[in-house]
Amino acid sequence: MQSDQNNRPDATPSSEGPDVEGIKQARDIAEVPAVELINTVAVHLMSAAAVKTGLADDPEAEALKDLDEARKLITALAGLVTAAAPEVGSTHAAPLRDGLRSLQLAFREESLVPDAPGKGPGEKWTGPVN
Repeated sequence: MQSDQNNRPDATPSSEGPDVEGIKQARDIAEVPAVELINTVAVHLMSAAAVKTGLADDPEAEALKDLDEARKLITALAGLVTAAAPEVGSTHAAPLRDGLRSLQLAFREESLVPDAPGKGPGEKWTGPVN
C-alpha cells in the first residue's frame, strides 16, 4: 500500500527526502511582516469587491458585476480592517478604511434595493456609511 504522499502527483517521493519547496515556502512566508500580509489580503479583497461591484476598468464590467458576491467580499474586508486596525496602526489602516468606505458607497449606489442604514455590506463592523 502506498502512502498518501506518494499518491499526490506533485509530491516528492519519500525516498528523496522532505519536500524542500514546502520548507522554502514556509521560511519565505515567515519572513514577511504581518502588516504586509494583512495589507496584501486586504488589497486582494478590495480588488475582487471592486470587480464584483461593477467598478472594473473593463468594457465588460457590467457582465462581471455580482452584488451578492460583492457583499460577501466587502463584509470580509470590513471585518479584517476593523480587527487589524489596532495592530497595523493608523498609517496602514487609514487607506484601507478609505478604500472600504468607497466600496461600501459604490455598492449602495449599484444596489437596486437599498439596504437600511447600518445593514449594508460590512456595516456591522464599520457602522452606517453615508
